[in-house]
Amino acid sequence: MPKTRTKFVCQNCGYQSPKGFGRCPGCGQFNTMVEEIVEVAKPANSRRPAPVGALQSRPQRLNEISGEVGERLYVPVEEFSRVLGGGIVPGSIILLSGDPGIGKSTILLSVSVLLADTAGTVLYVSGEESARQIKMRADRMNLQSDNLYLLTETNLGSIFEHVRQLNPVILVIDSIQTTYMEEIESSPGSVTQVRECASRLQHLAKSSGISVFLVGHVTKEGNIAGPRVLEHIVDTVLYLEGDPFQAFRLLRSVKNRFGATSEVGVFEMAGDGMVEVPNPSEAFLAERVVNAPGSAIAVTMEGTRPLLVEVQALTSPTSFGNPRRTPNGVDINRLLIISAVLSKRVGLKLHEQDVFINIIGGLTVSEPAADLAMAVAMASSYYDRAIPADLAVVGEVGLSGELRAVGQLPARLNEAAKMGFKRVLLPKTRRKIDGLPPTLKLLEARNLAEALTLAVPKE
Repeated sequence: MPKTRTKFVCQNCGYQSPKGFGRCPGCGQFNTMVEEIVEVAKPANSRRPAPVGALQSRPQRLNEISGEVGERLYVPVEEFSRVLGGGIVPGSIILLSGDPGIGKSTILLSVSVLLADTAGTVLYVSGEESARQIKMRADRMNLQSDNLYLLTETNLGSIFEHVRQLNPVILVIDSIQTTYMEEIESSPGSVTQVRECASRLQHLAKSSGISVFLVGHVTKEGNIAGPRVLEHIVDTVLYLEGDPFQAFRLLRSVKNRFGATSEVGVFEMAGDGMVEVPNPSEAFLAERVVNAPGSAIAVTMEGTRPLLVEVQALTSPTSFGNPRRTPNGVDINRLLIISAVLSKRVGLKLHEQDVFINIIGGLTVSEPAADLAMAVAMASSYYDRAIPADLAVVGEVGLSGELRAVGQLPARLNEAAKMGFKRVLLPKTRRKIDGLPPTLKLLEARNLAEALTLAVPKE
């Protein structure tokens, strides 16, 4: 009879210890150490290296290996295909994660139906919903397909048996936290179960050519639940994010072995499911109020795609000893830096003003290229003077008040011209900008004071 031993595993970070702790030494979280039974099949002294003649693999010369990549599976949803790098690579394993209720199952069901009609048989395995519940969602979204098979199962061995019988092109596991292996004593969703199930599914994908989609839960901090090794096992990691009070959802790629990372696809949650947004800049600016003080248009980059977003700022005299700094969609540290630069280098008395920043559409802008737009919007609200409606803003602000150039400038300028903007405020640079739209006028400034003179005209 094989020996058994127990260990304590953190369900947040995967830290292992022979004894339990109230607080995990790895991640510092409380009450996350769970006791698990580990079965040891063989004693340690029986592990011997395999004989030379028993090796199944062999090294190959680099020049002898074919570099041809199999044809990708076409995804009829262009925004989804963009994030994956142009389609689904056969034999790849893709992890989709996001907050509860954000629309993970909705978008995967829609993509599964479309792939079943174009690529072949798709097996959708759900461990959280019954087949009838999934059918109700499909009816609400007006989705029908004869090649999509629904299965309610959590036992990985049974799932593999159904895969062997159906031989699908696409396998969807919703979710990996509900799947378990009978050989492992720990409960579904534990670190050991998630790691081993993902490893088995990876071997299935690589050996059979079946593309596997995994749905992953997130922790309260927004990270993917389970061990960190889960993100290393898969080929692609996608996050579905967005403000629950907004209709827009962003599908973001944070890891992709077959395409660009940080690529973004934009969707809108509608009554019939997720609808892709082919022109996000137009959608984000649809409700813009022109000639309103405190509103500036920033040209940001999400992956390889330029996006025009509205940055709104509001400054008002504070009623407290310490003025408030409230951001929505930007990092609070960037807001504090921009406020300090405006106070020190330009002379705005923001130490007696509450400052609020909001990115319209539920987006989160993290790149420094939006610094200048934030500063201009705050100055516009402070002086109560509107920014010209045909002016877009792009640039990074330094601590000395200088403006620094940003990357991928031609793509940003072409997107601004396509959206009808006539002028762009940007840092002065000596580099020649190739492919400048003829209808676009550049307003260059060396520092923040010059930029505010150009963007916030005096009455």
